[in-house]
Amino acid sequence: MRKDLGVKTYLYPQPTLVIATYNEDGSTNAMVAAWGSVSDTNQVAIYVAHSHKTMPNILARKAFTVSMANEKNIKAIDYLGVTSGNKVADKFVHSGLTSVKSAHVDAPLIAELPLALECKLVSYDENSELLLGEIVNVTADESVLDENGKLSVEKLAPVCYDSAGHGYYVMERRVGNAFSDGKTL
Repeated sequence: MRKDLGVKTYLYPQPTLVIATYNEDGSTNAMVAAWGSVSDTNQVAIYVAHSHKTMPNILARKAFTVSMANEKNIKAIDYLGVTSGNKVADKFVHSGLTSVKSAHVDAPLIAELPLALECKLVSYDENSELLLGEIVNVTADESVLDENGKLSVEKLAPVCYDSAGHGYYVMERRVGNAFSDGKTL
């Protein structure tokens, strides 16, 4: 038997994304977003409230990076999500994470997060709060690559957010083969 749950944002997996920018003084800023996805072959779409410190930074520099959260750094990442950069100017320093300059955009990479999309601003709609970014490069630590140099989801083990139970979950087990398993029917 099914039960109506009402209007909820229960679409899984919801990635736990860490968006990094530079502040006006050149220091690193980062925030966490769960409402994001790819929107084209070279584009991401993320809903970011203009009230976040990150959004004016993106508008000023026209660039940002997007990393997937990992289990090892979940406390620091959650801290970035629950702490406002408008209230705690050096929240990134307090997180214990470190940043390095991207070679492709005017935004920082987070050293501890092994996968990052380096993005240029395409557009931002203040009414819907939809941020579109062009992916100009993807950088990955060798620790999350397979023997052929391709990204391994199992090694990356990205963290997803559960909006129903307010938990973080690791996605790391393959259950099938796309464009193949259905051919047996």
